[in-house]
Amino acid sequence: MQKYINKLKDFNELVMFEHSVFSLPFIFIAMIVAADGWFGFWLLLMGALAAVSARNFAMGLNRYADIDIDSQNPRTKNRPNADGRLTPSAILIFTVVNAIIFIAVAYMINPLAFYLSVPILVVLGSYSYFKRFSSMAHVVLGVSLGLAPIAGVVAVQASIPAWSALLSLGVIFWVAGFDLLYSLQDIEFDKKNNLYSIPSRFGSEATLFISSLFHMLSVIFWALFVWVAELGIFAFVAVIVAALMLRFEHHIVRKDFTKIDMAFFTVNGYLGFAFFILIVLDKIVS
Repeated sequence: MQKYINKLKDFNELVMFEHSVFSLPFIFIAMIVAADGWFGFWLLLMGALAAVSARNFAMGLNRYADIDIDSQNPRTKNRPNADGRLTPSAILIFTVVNAIIFIAVAYMINPLAFYLSVPILVVLGSYSYFKRFSSMAHVVLGVSLGLAPIAGVVAVQASIPAWSALLSLGVIFWVAGFDLLYSLQDIEFDKKNNLYSIPSRFGSEATLFISSLFHMLSVIFWALFVWVAELGIFAFVAVIVAALMLRFEHHIVRKDFTKIDMAFFTVNGYLGFAFFILIVLDKIVS
């Protein structure tokens, strides 16, 4: 029994399940706005399953593709894919199973969700290879998580309204921006191994500037989302809170690169949660 428990722990470490906090709030924000309130327990379950299986697929494929890179990087050499705790075949099976779960869940939601399921998986999987030939990998990661609000609104109303595209664009630039900050940790390793991250190609100062620009765009698109969706005062407060938290994140990173983990995990995790709570409050009082 302990053997299986340890293996589950290894898979949990492989995909870092706790990082689902980045996409889950925005899936449910889209679902709440699309339903104009509570969308039901069935869609809550389906939305959570779709989000977790899609993320497991993306992370599993990324770890499978990066076995050679992770095993050489001092920061990642102790990951289960790099130190041998999980074999390549086990990781591949895990990835395929989660892809099947995602497609099956999409089928149970509605026809549009099912038709979009495979293209979404293609986008999610492409990130794993982009950094080997393009500095746009950060944006591809943003697009991968930015699909979350689109998936949420499709689940509720089987369409893609303009406000959901604006919410999605905000998520795209938010994720791309904080991924740029996170990748500063590997700047020397990426240079040495000819990986196409923006920090390794353009340096830390340019990376900080581009990240700031991306996060400014996030706030603009989120403000447009609130306006186009005709939400209330709490939704606008959500945008202001997000802007302040992003400003704090950049302050932390600029002051001390060793605090990047704090900026990446803590600040961004709370940002999504705060945004979600304020949207819920907006719907309660409206």
